[in-house]
Amino acid sequence: MEKTRKWKWGKYRWWVLGLLILTWISITFIASPIQPHIQVAPERILLEPLFSLPVIGDFYLVNTLPTLLVLDIIIILMALAVKKALQGGNLVPKGITSIVEMLVEVLYNMTATSAGKYTKKIFPWFASILMIVIVANFMKIIPGMETIGVLHHYDHGYETQALGGNWYNILPVEAHEGAGYIVTPFFRGVSTDLNFTLSLALIAVFMTQFIGVQTQGIGYFSKFLNVRTIFKKPALGFIDFLVGFLELISEIAKILSFTFRLFGVMFSGTVLVALLGSMLPIFAPAGIFLFELFMGAIQAFVFGMLTMVFMVQATQGHGEHADH
Repeated sequence: MEKTRKWKWGKYRWWVLGLLILTWISITFIASPIQPHIQVAPERILLEPLFSLPVIGDFYLVNTLPTLLVLDIIIILMALAVKKALQGGNLVPKGITSIVEMLVEVLYNMTATSAGKYTKKIFPWFASILMIVIVANFMKIIPGMETIGVLHHYDHGYETQALGGNWYNILPVEAHEGAGYIVTPFFRGVSTDLNFTLSLALIAVFMTQFIGVQTQGIGYFSKFLNVRTIFKKPALGFIDFLVGFLELISEIAKILSFTFRLFGVMFSGTVLVALLGSMLPIFAPAGIFLFELFMGAIQAFVFGMLTMVFMVQATQGHGEHADH
């Protein structure tokens, strides 16, 4: 008989116990947790603007821009790794290639089931948006994210402790008014920036209209401005006109829904981790991080699926959609 392998707790318990003791020592004697400065808008790493534009105004280096750059680098490296693996002629995927292949296959099959002959038009946008959001949400587990940064003066800040050179530690002691500091992290979760979520929402909704026009022609806009029967059958025509007006409102509402759903969930997770991390620093943050990763995956899937569903609906004529 084949023997089943059992996971032995005793082999790892001393490692777990040692890490717990090390965590307790570090938060008690080395780096005690403090109440972080929570701000809805991304913080400025540099207080002076990088440049100014005539209409837009001052452009500052905020801490979601470096995160966005790292996000782009991660996705590009993943794509290059998959490309290199495929060029090697190896038919058996390994490592990250197998994960990406499995994910792409699942997403493509989901798109093909709903979109049919329009799968090749919709799949690149669906998969790209989902991959960007899920990588952006999972980046929060990278060590140093939202914890290491520059010190800025703050009226109700904390005292600092010199560690050597230009390195300082924030102490859990409130400083005198005007003499305290807060930490502005170098990296902040990009999904907690309304600019990022709004940009994705605008891209998703705009491409939905583009695919609708591409598949149905200029007649696609008749569902927003339906006046074809208003003179033949005034009563029904007026109802069709109102329905089209509601369709237009719903398209605008999609932008708000996309933007604030992703932003609200990820920002609330950041606040929850920060608050519990300062009150219960040993056990609570790990559980909240796991929950936040779960919610990040769910939100990425919801964002991508809604984009795909709206694009599929845009490829269908008004009569086709009603019959369906």
